[in-house]
Amino acid sequence: MLPGTTLEQWAVLQAIVETGSYAKAAEQLHRSQSSVSYAVAALQQRLGVTLLELRGRRAVLTVAGESLLAQVRPLLKNFGEIEMRARGLQAGERTALTLIVDSVFPKELLFAALRGFQQRHTAVKLHVTEVLRTESEPLLAAHEADLYLITQRPDDPAASDFLLSVDFVAVAEPGHALHAVEPPLSAAQLDAHPLVVIADRQLQRLIKAHPASLWSFTTIDAAIEAVARGVGYGWLPLHRIQPLLDDGRLRRLPLATQRLRKTPLYLVYGDESLSLDPVVATLAALIRGVCSER
Repeated sequence: MLPGTTLEQWAVLQAIVETGSYAKAAEQLHRSQSSVSYAVAALQQRLGVTLLELRGRRAVLTVAGESLLAQVRPLLKNFGEIEMRARGLQAGERTALTLIVDSVFPKELLFAALRGFQQRHTAVKLHVTEVLRTESEPLLAAHEADLYLITQRPDDPAASDFLLSVDFVAVAEPGHALHAVEPPLSAAQLDAHPLVVIADRQLQRLIKAHPASLWSFTTIDAAIEAVARGVGYGWLPLHRIQPLLDDGRLRRLPLATQRLRKTPLYLVYGDESLSLDPVVATLAALIRGVCSER
C-alpha cells in the first residue's frame, strides 16, 4: 500500500513550524502562500488529524502534530541527505572516504577532525580503521585507504606530512619489583623482568622465538591494563596513561638512559592524485589543523 501523504507535504508543515507562519514558509520555500496552505490542508484531511493551530499570529503544532512531525523529521533529514548524495554523484564527487589510523594517534585529535569533517560533508561516509605500527606498511603498499595517519613514512618524503610525535615512557605499577631496585635502572636489570609489548598477530609469531621474556598484546588498551595489573613493565604512550600516572596506578621507571621514546606520525595520501580531491583535502587540512594546535 502506497503512503497517502508525501514528504513534500511534511516538509511544508515543518517550514511553517520553523518560520511561525504560512507567509514566511511560502517565502522560504519559494512558493505561493495558497500552495502552502493547500499542502497542509491536504495533509490534515488525509490524516484526519488537526496538525496546526494559530496562537495569536503564530502557527504552532497541536499535540498530535508535534508527535507525528517528530517521527517524520528523521525521514526528511535522510531524504535530504540522499538528494545531496545524488547531486554529488552527478557532479563526480566521492560519497565515501577511507582512513587508516595508527592506534597511538591521539583520539581527542582524531575525533575533533572527524567532527569538523562531518559538519562540512554530511553526505560522505567515512570508514576508519585502526592499525598497529607493524600493520601500516603492507596496507600503505596495497593502497588500502585514501588517507593514512601512520608511523611508517614512505620512501618519498614529499608524499607525506609530519604531524606530531607521540611520547612513550617506561612504566610499571607501583608494587613492581623494578621500583625496589636502586636507580638508575640498567638494561640488564630491565631484561630480568617481563616486558609488555604491543604487537600484531604476525609479529607475535616471531616473538615466540625471542630470547627475552616478552608478553605481547594486540591492543594498546590491553597492554596498558596488563602493565597496570603488574604483568610486566612496558613502554606506553604518555598521553594515554597520564591519568594512571596522576592517580598513582602507574609509575615511571628511573632508567639510566633514554627515558623517553618519540614516535613520529605522518599524514600520507593513498595516491598522489588524492591531494587534489576536495573531500580528501578537507579531511587532511582538518587533521593538520588539530595537530598544529596540540
